[in-house]
Amino acid sequence: MSILVNEASKRLERLPLPTALEFASGARIGAPDPQITLRLPDEKALRLLTGNRLDAIADAIVEGKVGIEGRMRDLMTLTAGLIRPMGAAVQAGWLRRAIYTLRSARMHTRARDAGQISFHYDVSDDFYQLWLDPRRVYSCAYFADPSMTLAQAQEAKLDLICRKLDLKAGERFLDVGAGWGGLLLWAAENYGVTATGITLSRNQHAHVNRLIHEKGLERRVTMELRDYRDLPDDQPYDKIASVGMFEHVGRVNLPIYFRKLRALLRPGGLLMNHGITSGFLDDAAVSGGLGNFIEKYIFPGGELFHISHVQREMAGADLEVVDTESLRPHYARTLWAWSDGLEACLPEAERILIQSHGEDRGHQVLRAFRLYLAGCAMAFEEGWVSLHQILATRPDGNMDSGDLRGAQSTYPFRRGYMYANRP
Repeated sequence: MSILVNEASKRLERLPLPTALEFASGARIGAPDPQITLRLPDEKALRLLTGNRLDAIADAIVEGKVGIEGRMRDLMTLTAGLIRPMGAAVQAGWLRRAIYTLRSARMHTRARDAGQISFHYDVSDDFYQLWLDPRRVYSCAYFADPSMTLAQAQEAKLDLICRKLDLKAGERFLDVGAGWGGLLLWAAENYGVTATGITLSRNQHAHVNRLIHEKGLERRVTMELRDYRDLPDDQPYDKIASVGMFEHVGRVNLPIYFRKLRALLRPGGLLMNHGITSGFLDDAAVSGGLGNFIEKYIFPGGELFHISHVQREMAGADLEVVDTESLRPHYARTLWAWSDGLEACLPEAERILIQSHGEDRGHQVLRAFRLYLAGCAMAFEEGWVSLHQILATRPDGNMDSGDLRGAQSTYPFRRGYMYANRP
């Protein structure tokens, strides 16, 4: 037995689930009755498994060099078992932070942001429709009742955001990064606001405008293909939501982003920033290089920050944070629902992606998304990443503008209204 095979056999014995390796020659090592089987071309590929670079294994899976047999949930249990002994967090020193900043400046020009958004969100509307809810809400759901379906939990999330913003009929509402229009249309149809949405995805822009026309909402709802930095701020909005968008803004643009949202918000108005945050302080990252996989195959240009850093940047833009809520385990459940949905229709997903991208690229995209959805579900369960809804105001300076002296906004400084029955 070669040294590589011997080392791999020892590592297999320490894994949390029975696992086997199968080579193209037909030889096998590992558990006789495995829950997970990895198919490798030859013994040389064992170097992937005996190292600590999980991104290299993910690369090999996406490129079709390593095959998987077994449930994605079991594969993620296996992955978490590999990461924990390494230590979940890798601290970033001053040099790495400087590199992050330089890279962020290079990656987040207007042209690059548009390309990076298109890379992910324009994969194929038909593909996303297979595993998202009917409204195609592509962000963390809110399981207000544990028995809720994904579709019900997504509607509960849309309504929670509208209630937190205390939307009222006739108000001007802006949805930054409006996706396939779930929140934009929910707010208009259920709360009577005049709503504007923006996106950099041409597919999403076309889809939402079709829905606006079909619903006869042209007078009250507008969807624009526009960068948030290019929005005019001469007519500020009463309420603003940004859902699942600020992850794409980048470190270098975070101050610009929050200052722009403040400029777009009328004095006394409310802002909801709903987005993924890092579970680690000081730019630490998950060990094993898993972030490299996300960057390469899923979200080029995506950057995550700890909640403390986000709130600091908001304060620096003269926004007052009045309420913060973590929905971390809700996102884990959401992602597992998406993952299970995709796993249930793999042949159809394969057909759609091959039709859109060709055979080689179609297979690659499907393998990447299978790993991405399940891997992110695991990351939220483990606490390596989180999801925060941050409600903020732009104080108007008027001590008597609220029902409590000094409120300086429409926020009542009581949370009861968020859970009252909606209109």
